[in-house]
Amino acid sequence: MLVGPQQTRTAKVTADQKITANSVLPADRRPLRFRATDGLELIGEVALPVEKEPVATIVCVHPLPTHGGMMDSHVLRKMSWRLPALAEIAVLRFNTRGTSSAAGSSQGEFDSAQGEGFDLHAAIEQAVAIGGGDIWLLGWSFGTDVVLKHGDVDPVAGAILLSPPLRYTTEQELASWEDSSRTVVAFVPEFDDFLPPGPAAEAFSVAPRIQVVAVPEAKHLWVGEKFVADLLDRVVNVIRPGFGDLPREWAGPMDKWSDL
Repeated sequence: MLVGPQQTRTAKVTADQKITANSVLPADRRPLRFRATDGLELIGEVALPVEKEPVATIVCVHPLPTHGGMMDSHVLRKMSWRLPALAEIAVLRFNTRGTSSAAGSSQGEFDSAQGEGFDLHAAIEQAVAIGGGDIWLLGWSFGTDVVLKHGDVDPVAGAILLSPPLRYTTEQELASWEDSSRTVVAFVPEFDDFLPPGPAAEAFSVAPRIQVVAVPEAKHLWVGEKFVADLLDRVVNVIRPGFGDLPREWAGPMDKWSDL
């Protein structure tokens, strides 16, 4: 069951149900409050596999908060609903400084991917304290800039970039990843509004170690269950090579999220 401030009305279903856009699978969900190194209190949540040790933990950085991005942005929320149960991967989401969601508001103000580096480092420390296997970073849109500017740190195993706009990342910061031992994969939608595959490949050419993957038919916001399911398959197979596609059905307890 969902706990804490994100709880809402749900309908319980069981046995061999198709996983849909609002399916919430079992997880150990823990609200988080922690502080960035400059003292700001941040709000978040970690979703862990039930009665199993995670093989990895994904630390998520959400899209641009000045345009509605937050820890509940739909791809990140669906990751937390599915990956603990389907892939034994823990998902840690949080609101960067000045960002609000149903879970609450993080202190501070938006800082154009600068101060958000303190937030990311504090979230990584939380993941270490929880002890959920290898730590991976996943940024979406604005979150990719935060990851690229501040995420090449121990003990991070690698980074996954969704719809990277390279709005705040300098060419020098991007090129610095060429000397990193960490795996970095960028998933670029075919019809991205900001940096589609051709320009993305050119921009990322300063760091050839970063794998740029064009995703057919997708758009910047990954709207639609078809695209979310495909994207989560791709994410899991970066972290767990050879895992294959995630199940599309679930035999067991399942909640259905409702914002009504």
